Amino acid sequence: MTESTEIARVRDESAYRGVPNPRIHTKLTDYPSHGEAMIKFCEEIGFELLPWQQWLAHHSLKYKPDGRWAHPVVTLLCARQQGKSTFMALQILFRIYVLKEKLQVHTAHKLTTSAELFYKIYGIIEQTPRLAAEFTKKLESKGFQELQFTEGRRYIVRANNSAGRGIAAPETIHLDEAREYKDEDVWSALRYTQMASPNPQIWVYSNAGDQHSIVLNKLRERALAAIHGGSDDIGWFEWSAPHGIKFDNSPDFWLGVCQANPSLGYTVHPDNIRAVLSDPEDIVRTEVLCQWVDTINPVINPSQWESCKVEGLRLNPESDTWLAIDLSPDRKQAALVASQKLEGDQFQVILLQTWHNPQNLDDKALANDLAEWFRKYPVQLVAYSARTASAVAARLAPAGIRTEPIDGLDYAQSCDELLGAISSQRLAHSGQDELTKQCLSAVKLPYGDGGWVMGRKVSNAVICGAVASAMATHFATKSNDGVDIVIM
Repeated sequence: MTESTEIARVRDESAYRGVPNPRIHTKLTDYPSHGEAMIKFCEEIGFELLPWQQWLAHHSLKYKPDGRWAHPVVTLLCARQQGKSTFMALQILFRIYVLKEKLQVHTAHKLTTSAELFYKIYGIIEQTPRLAAEFTKKLESKGFQELQFTEGRRYIVRANNSAGRGIAAPETIHLDEAREYKDEDVWSALRYTQMASPNPQIWVYSNAGDQHSIVLNKLRERALAAIHGGSDDIGWFEWSAPHGIKFDNSPDFWLGVCQANPSLGYTVHPDNIRAVLSDPEDIVRTEVLCQWVDTINPVINPSQWESCKVEGLRLNPESDTWLAIDLSPDRKQAALVASQKLEGDQFQVILLQTWHNPQNLDDKALANDLAEWFRKYPVQLVAYSARTASAVAARLAPAGIRTEPIDGLDYAQSCDELLGAISSQRLAHSGQDELTKQCLSAVKLPYGDGGWVMGRKVSNAVICGAVASAMATHFATKSNDGVDIVIM
């Protein structure tokens, strides 16, 4: 892992240069490389690689003494619009014309993305007599595109749902937009088509993802393990900003921008970065800073949630308390949240307990656990959703525990109250990791005519703690006399 300590400035104080070497990468080796040959090939056909692309070509295309790739799997991560697609196109051409590979396969989350690169490659071939001399045919059909060359060489594009169908022994696979893959179906389908390839290599291209980016996250776990001494031969090259960077236009911020945008000052102007900084934070972090987030486009702004954090918060055993419980739609996860009023119009939410059962939660066990918490505080009521926790509530009522369902319009109102309390910093929390993760994983689901709720299913994550926080907020924000504002 390397990290630059200075920003290379050019022309004036407002112009910056992207950092040519990745902030995070796997161990570099002394093996020979095809990188210099690729750099030369690109120059010969009229494309001079940027410094970061030259660095990547050199270190990613290294091979062992027996000729096999030093990195059978290579992952390239950097911010948007840095030249990943151009590098991919030129590498595909290099492998066709210089390495003489027989078959390359390219797929992306959306076929339109792959098709755009397909036409870019075809355009380069048409405009370059040297390349056109070895080109023989272009084929296209629904979900499939192919370029054919002399000596049986082929480059094909497949829709991701049929990426591995009918393909045998591709030498190189190019998987684009890797952060969009939420399961391993396409990865597995393509990976095993290379079992009979003499010297296969997979290239993965992306910017940072979120907790749902299954394929990319597993590759990153492998890479970090290799960086810390593991024996994995994966190649991981990540241009990204350090964690915790603030949007404050400081030198540290711009250092992070330079680390995530290696083409800054070459093909990307600093003003283009400044122009998007008012966009949603999660989008900027993934697209511009190449940083992982819990969820892309979440309900709750991460910075606003962080600003509500108060160290050392504890529930007062003598203060009025409202509890809220929520279960996931599959009944495998649950969370219990408590809320209490603080000074003024502030209130706190605390995650008391979570439950997990790989089969199905036991409503009786949940009710018993909740009753234990009920005895510790002066609980006014237990809020729940009849959609998920009605069985638990049914067991609490006979025990004299007051319950109240929150669904429909009441639930929509509670979600809006939670968001308003966070943005105004009336809500306080202690920074619990699990509560933070679940709250930042919640995604908006349209409800009614212009309304919204935190959607359990559309979030594709466990958000029981977020839903319970909203229900608890509904009661903690009510004034004692029912009047919130006074007109004089």
